[in-house]
Amino acid sequence: MDNYFTLTLPPAELNALSALALAHMGDAVYELLVRTWLCAHGKLTSRGLHSEAVRYVSAKAQAQAAARIFPLLTEPEIAVFRRGRNAHTHAIPQSADPAQYHAATGLEALFGWLYLSGARARINALFRAAMEGPDNAA
Repeated sequence: MDNYFTLTLPPAELNALSALALAHMGDAVYELLVRTWLCAHGKLTSRGLHSEAVRYVSAKAQAQAAARIFPLLTEPEIAVFRRGRNAHTHAIPQSADPAQYHAATGLEALFGWLYLSGARARINALFRAAMEGPDNAA
């Protein structure tokens, strides 16, 4: 329990986490980044912020973000992304096809792994690259 309040995990503990545990963490990290990005780049109402955040964290949008950053990933990052993408999930939302959902899970696993590794600068760099694109003008 010593690491309960620690924001980073040692490599052995980090590698012992399941891909879905990493994705669970990464889901929260990615949504927080999206919410921060929206607040910094737009003058939206509360309702507008929520609907835009939902749009950016959808499986479809995350799959597109994953495609944008994939060429930038290191070999260890690719391995984590693939672990997440290949994880056996039990439910796929109707708004996404299986390939999109698996890519989104890979992206979330990667962001969870980076967060728990303490790689905040790398998270910021990849998130900036993920948000570049014609559909991301907040």
